[in-house]
Amino acid sequence: MSAPTVQCQPSPARLRALPVRRLPSWTTAVVIVAALAAYPLVFADSAAHNIGILALTFGIAATGWNLLGGYAGQVSFGHALYFGTGAYTTALLVRDGWSPWLAIALSLPLAALFAAAVGWPCFRLRHHYYSIATIAVAEIVFILVTNLPGLGQANGWELPVVEPSLANLQFSLLDKRPYYYVALAFFCLAALAVWLFLRGRAGNYVRAIRDDQAAAAAVGIDVHRYKLAAAALSGAITALAGGFYVMYVLFVDPPSGLGLDLSVSFTLMAVLGGVGRFWGPLLGAWVLVFVQDVTRQEFSGSGRSVDLLLYGALIVLVSITEPGGLLAILQRLWGPIARRLGRTSRAETDPGPAESAEVKA
Repeated sequence: MSAPTVQCQPSPARLRALPVRRLPSWTTAVVIVAALAAYPLVFADSAAHNIGILALTFGIAATGWNLLGGYAGQVSFGHALYFGTGAYTTALLVRDGWSPWLAIALSLPLAALFAAAVGWPCFRLRHHYYSIATIAVAEIVFILVTNLPGLGQANGWELPVVEPSLANLQFSLLDKRPYYYVALAFFCLAALAVWLFLRGRAGNYVRAIRDDQAAAAAVGIDVHRYKLAAAALSGAITALAGGFYVMYVLFVDPPSGLGLDLSVSFTLMAVLGGVGRFWGPLLGAWVLVFVQDVTRQEFSGSGRSVDLLLYGALIVLVSITEPGGLLAILQRLWGPIARRLGRTSRAETDPGPAESAEVKA
């Protein structure tokens, strides 16, 4: 006589008790967004605005990568595929007379479908085998696009310059602040999508899968389903960055939209800032874009190799100092200050014995 089959159902309450990092509070989010909004007002020159625009754009892509690679534990080196999906879809539709806003919006579900299609077979692989598979898929698409006449081949596409307006998502290059604030709005949208995903049941499940996939499957979590959900949202967010990027530079070709170095950059940004930390990818994007800009200015044409060397040195230094990334270092430095400020605040507001007795009464 066979033993009865016992079906385990995942308990949301028990999963919420897993030792995961807390999601950011609304107060933290408001402070960070306010600081970002003030940036172009404090730094008025066009070069600073360009750094901010690129940092926010790549911060969106790195945030998308972090959802899959950091929170779900599926390290992908093929996210340029989704960035390129956003860029090429937007460019194709805008060249045909579509609204850029609608073009970007349509690229998101397309990228989500691509991410799910890539994940369906690749998620059956584990660890570095999955990472290698994502590189292979992205490189196949890169070669196809490079050789397809309908997608511009190696020469790429230039987008037409039209009347500057919010509706056309083109603005005067003499004042890049509108681009910056659109990028900030898109980043807020991406961050909100990730936050909503992580605070729900799906977020608890993907983190459980990351921590111990076998245990997650044993308690009844549909591992493949929730990996695909994280991949789809991750792909859509990365496509959002690609769609905005092509409207900013008005050009896309295979290296700038689908290159392997893009995928590596998204990974580096998340790792440097703090992989699996909500604000880590944004911090990493700001640091790496700034380093890239400085090296390009200081070393002119040879700066490309120098910034890669500096990227590597930063990653090694941060990994040795604090594997949690720059954000963990900042939190470690801020912790004693916050505790000291908290003690001072309590000392200033703590009532005396007589007052305390009156309050209790």
